Amino acid sequence: MAETSLKKWYVVRSISGSENKVKDYIEKEISQQGLSDYVDDILVPTEKVVQIRNGKKINKEKVYFPGYIMVQANLEGEVPHVIKNVNGVIGFLGETKGGDPVPLRKSEVNRLLGKVDELSVQKETVAIPYSQGETIKVIDGPFNSFTGTIEKVNEEKRKLQVMVKIFGRKTPVELSYMQVEKI
Repeated sequence: MAETSLKKWYVVRSISGSENKVKDYIEKEISQQGLSDYVDDILVPTEKVVQIRNGKKINKEKVYFPGYIMVQANLEGEVPHVIKNVNGVIGFLGETKGGDPVPLRKSEVNRLLGKVDELSVQKETVAIPYSQGETIKVIDGPFNSFTGTIEKVNEEKRKLQVMVKIFGRKTPVELSYMQVEKI
């Protein structure tokens, strides 16, 4: 039985965009090889973001460090070899050619794990899909089917100040993100 005190955090580089798949592959390979005692934890740091698509709010988990997976392990014997040979793994971060993988320093681990905890409790951030000067179409409310130009974006209230032409005159109208779509 490997001691938990011997386990250190390492960063495994993977193909960007496949972090969760690679994490599953590593977990499967480690358990198939009977090396579960040597690996404690495999983390893909993510953050929650809200995107607005077609007027609907979509909650998504976005990978916080694309291309990187954190592994807490005791890299003895075959363990590093098994992890490196997993499909989608590029290698360990910080290793020199032919050298051993370099573990993260305690301060780095605390900062990264603190960030992971912080991101999981953090209130959802909205990826603001609109910017000033953009032309949009109103899809809801009394100005439905009108087009206008965004004058101001209010992130806190999730509102847009839009200049809409009403009876030939430009009129400022405040609309929520959900009431408009990009043209």
